[in-house]
Amino acid sequence: MEVPLKQYYGFRRLMLIVAIWVMMVISIYQYSWFLFAFVLANELKWDPATIGLTFTVFSYAATFIQPFSGYIADSFGPRKVSILAAILVGLGFILSSRAASPMELYFYYGLGSVGVGILYGLSTASAIKWFPDKRGLATGLVVFGFGAGTALFNWIIQRSLDAHGLWLTFQYLGFLMLLVLIPSALFYKYPPSQWQPSAPEAAKKIVIPSLEFKPQEMLRTYQWYLIYFCFAFTVSLVLMFAAQMKMLAKEYNLPQNYFNWLLVIFPLGNGLSRIVAGAVSDKLGREKTMMIFYGFLGLSVIALLNFGEHPLTFVIIVFITALLGGAPFAMYPATIGDYYGAKYSTVNYGITYTAKAWAGLISGWVSGYLVAQSGSYKVPLITVAICSMVAALFSNPRLMKSPHKKV
Repeated sequence: MEVPLKQYYGFRRLMLIVAIWVMMVISIYQYSWFLFAFVLANELKWDPATIGLTFTVFSYAATFIQPFSGYIADSFGPRKVSILAAILVGLGFILSSRAASPMELYFYYGLGSVGVGILYGLSTASAIKWFPDKRGLATGLVVFGFGAGTALFNWIIQRSLDAHGLWLTFQYLGFLMLLVLIPSALFYKYPPSQWQPSAPEAAKKIVIPSLEFKPQEMLRTYQWYLIYFCFAFTVSLVLMFAAQMKMLAKEYNLPQNYFNWLLVIFPLGNGLSRIVAGAVSDKLGREKTMMIFYGFLGLSVIALLNFGEHPLTFVIIVFITALLGGAPFAMYPATIGDYYGAKYSTVNYGITYTAKAWAGLISGWVSGYLVAQSGSYKVPLITVAICSMVAALFSNPRLMKSPHKKV
């Protein structure tokens, strides 16, 4: 689908809508996993570490593919890569419906996760490239789709699991993903080199880097290592809720009617967090916004540990945690674009996004192992709460600052 130059300004809005929709669909892999995990634990009697490893495989596959797919997309364009990714996402669920052992599930779910990672990276990069004037808000809207998408799907997935079981639900979802994602992938296109919004007031808001950082140049800056550490530990918290929500609710004896509310408000809050954080960071600055969100994120988890025994309080605190926990997914794509330029942003953010693999390890296998050893979620929750507050300190503008001047 070729776009005439005069239509670029309008096309970027369409591209944004398509990217949001795609992110909503692929978010099922991450933010509906706790529904599948609960069935595996109850019906197949798999232990928490075995189940948690599936989520860790997802995190690794979806993150480590992004530097490679980002390089290809930056070099040759995103459309063909996105079509291949759409096929992988659908096939991952269809093949998972045939899994007869943990190893088979790891492989099939991981295959689909590769497609999820590619589409996530291309969607985020599209916002960075098409909206240099509003990077925080645009990336916030795109990753809102990934955070909030399952607010539409979780209730339906739960009903399908109850009515049809795990394997048929996997199959139905896989075919629906193919039907939706392949046509959407045809819209993926990056703007021409050095493209800028035409509106004069928009151009004034653009952060122009003194140079475009190639990946190896980015890795020579200390700021990137601060970003990587903070990214890994802040997102591990929201991923833990995504992977372990139903088991965590069971530990706190949360009644079913309250849990049904969580199926909607957790992904909704997680998605809204990304829009709010992105928009606030456009005004207040990325670094100050990180400090505020990460500090309160750690405090919210501590509040959950102390007051979560009351069902309504549990739901409210989890919602507040979701409202804070999605912020890193909006902050870091925009920050990478600001600090290192848009030209190599797909591969640069793809490298940065591998921090999520460590978060997946913490929230999946490690937390499952700690729960199996201690019999409680308190130890992993305390750990990630402390790490979130450390990340808030590291995000101080005196430490976390652009490696080039804004002109």
